[in-house]
Amino acid sequence: MSELDNTSVNTSRRPLFWGRLSSFVLIVVLICVLVDQGTKIWLVHGFDIAANGPVQALPFLDIVLVWNRGISYGLFQQNSDLGRWLLAGLTVVVSIGLWIWSTRCDTKLVALALALVIGGAVGNGIDRLTYGAVVDFVHFHVGTFSWYVFNMADVWIVAGVVGLLYDSFRNGPNSAAK
Repeated sequence: MSELDNTSVNTSRRPLFWGRLSSFVLIVVLICVLVDQGTKIWLVHGFDIAANGPVQALPFLDIVLVWNRGISYGLFQQNSDLGRWLLAGLTVVVSIGLWIWSTRCDTKLVALALALVIGGAVGNGIDRLTYGAVVDFVHFHVGTFSWYVFNMADVWIVAGVVGLLYDSFRNGPNSAAK
C-alpha cells in the first residue's frame, strides 16, 4: 500500500456564496445598514437638518449636513451621473468580493470585520443610489482643528479595517487572507 493510499483527500468544496459564518455576517451587515440608514433618514427627513441647520451636540461635536459626492475623506468628487454610477458599481463589486472572502473565513473576528466593511459600503451605496451623494453628518472639532465629516457607515468601515489589521498583526501577515 503506498503512502498516498493512507491519506484522505478532502474533496468537499465550499459553496461560493455561503460559509460557516455567513449567517453571522449577514445579521451584522443588516444591523449596520439599518442603523446607518435609520440615522440618515431621521436627520434628512425627520429632523430636516437641511432646514434646521447644524446642531452643536457637544463642545467638540456638531451634527451637520454634508453631501459627499466622492469617496472617503471627500476624495474623487463626482458631480456627474457617470461618476455616481461608477462609484455605485464599484461598491457592488467590492461588497461581493468581501462577501465571498467572508464565506471562507474561519474566525468570528475576521467575519465581524468583513461584515462591518460590507455594511458600511452598502449603507453608503444606498445613499449614492438614492440621493446621488453620501449623507455625512458627524463633525468632530477641537479648537481650530477640524476632522472630516462622516456617518455611521464610515464608522463601520473604519472599525472593520481596524479589525482586519488587528487580526493580521495578531496572527501573522497572512492570517486575514485565509
